[in-house]
Amino acid sequence: MPRPGGAERAPRGTRAAVVGGGIAGVAAATVLCERGVDVTLIEKEPGLGGRAGGFKSTLVTGEAFEMERGFHAFFAQYYNLRSLLRRFDPQLSFLRRLDDYPILGPSGMVQSFAGLPKMPPLPVLALAWRSPYLHASEVVRTNARAALEMLRFDAERTYRRFDAMRASTYLDSLAFPPDARRMLFNVFSHSFFNPESEMSAAELLMMFHFYMTGNVEGLIFDVARRPMPAAIWNPFSSWLCDRGVRVRTGALALRVDRSGASRFRVTHSGGQDEVDLLVLALDVASLQKLVTGSPDLGPLAARVATLGVTRPFAVWRLWLDRALAPHRAPFAGTTGVGLLDNISIYDRFQDESQAWARAHGGSVVELHAYAVPPGIDEDALKADLLTSFHSFYGEAAESRIVDQVFLLRQDCPAFPPGGHVVRPGVETPLAGLALAGDFVAMPIPCALMERAAASGFLAANTVLAPLGVMAQPLRSVPSQGLLSPLRIGRSALAQNTHP
Repeated sequence: MPRPGGAERAPRGTRAAVVGGGIAGVAAATVLCERGVDVTLIEKEPGLGGRAGGFKSTLVTGEAFEMERGFHAFFAQYYNLRSLLRRFDPQLSFLRRLDDYPILGPSGMVQSFAGLPKMPPLPVLALAWRSPYLHASEVVRTNARAALEMLRFDAERTYRRFDAMRASTYLDSLAFPPDARRMLFNVFSHSFFNPESEMSAAELLMMFHFYMTGNVEGLIFDVARRPMPAAIWNPFSSWLCDRGVRVRTGALALRVDRSGASRFRVTHSGGQDEVDLLVLALDVASLQKLVTGSPDLGPLAARVATLGVTRPFAVWRLWLDRALAPHRAPFAGTTGVGLLDNISIYDRFQDESQAWARAHGGSVVELHAYAVPPGIDEDALKADLLTSFHSFYGEAAESRIVDQVFLLRQDCPAFPPGGHVVRPGVETPLAGLALAGDFVAMPIPCALMERAAASGFLAANTVLAPLGVMAQPLRSVPSQGLLSPLRIGRSALAQNTHP
């Protein structure tokens, strides 16, 4: 991992291309341009953002709106993502903090995350203590040794011991009561898009460490006050352009060739760019297609070929003609009822939806299903989601759907058992070329949007390091859990060392 220190700017005339304009690509382009590199950012979609982006559309009423690819939570420990976004909004004024992150289960079950202490492991202990679904008599029957692995996270040890295990096998080993497992674990594990039966237990343990057992910031998160293009990507695009970055949207990367000992030629639908440095920040399928079609990228082919995508996820936004009950939370995770994984009430936090709801006396709601099982068609999936929604929010059954947008996408990375050892990292065998994205193996605990941002920073650091250029600092939750043997050993060493 590149170290801080070095020259503030790259040698004059250094040129770079970043292929992919999602969070990872924008993060890489940001650091490169700040270090004086002449940067071209190439993105096939009309706008930046990738899976955190959006697009313009029109309702049947004729009103314009911006649709996103699902709800996004900005957790406080997304240090690198927040550092990136502060470039164009130092105060992060486009975000607002929610009051709670409730989990809803069958028959009126509710688990709140509000008011928990922040210092690990107190949040987990407090959550278990106050949960109505985990009684003292049941705690003694759980597998404490397995549960302690959540506090013993250490990347080398955890991946060595648990990567080949299925996440479902690990969760089974905890022997938690069914209701407690449903309310305390299932919603959380489903949020990573990978089904438990197809996900590495080591990846799940890393996620637990990153979000719960190693996180000092708490479990309540921020949301964007405006649709993502308006809140983030339009102003960020302007910020980049103001600093000399050529943002080429609507440009599909077709081929990469080596042009000299350490130079690259990127051919895309908008032309060609000859560069010294290259960051590939694409989704898995696009990366594999580009590498396959670029013989000079052959050294990457074997590792890139091991990557896969997980099951599809569904996003269904509904414009309803009636308001939901005022006590409903802006966001709620759901479990145990059909395929529904969460409910977001957009008119409770986003300005565009608020304006529509006020004008029509209605509500704008989004239903999500992660890791959709194979063999279910769109009509059956919609029927399942709507029935589940009505079972949680009964008043919604009286509403008429004024309009709707349904998205089914399959482009989130898979984290299968045994996949870590062959997963590519940011560094590649080709000098001057790095990978970025939420699929790469990272040296720090991170996930989802934060993994994308951190990988983009690290990719820029990696290609700049041979030029002696200072690195962008990366920040993370502690690398080891409180009961990690390595962390305990370091603590003991510190206590027994005298000046």
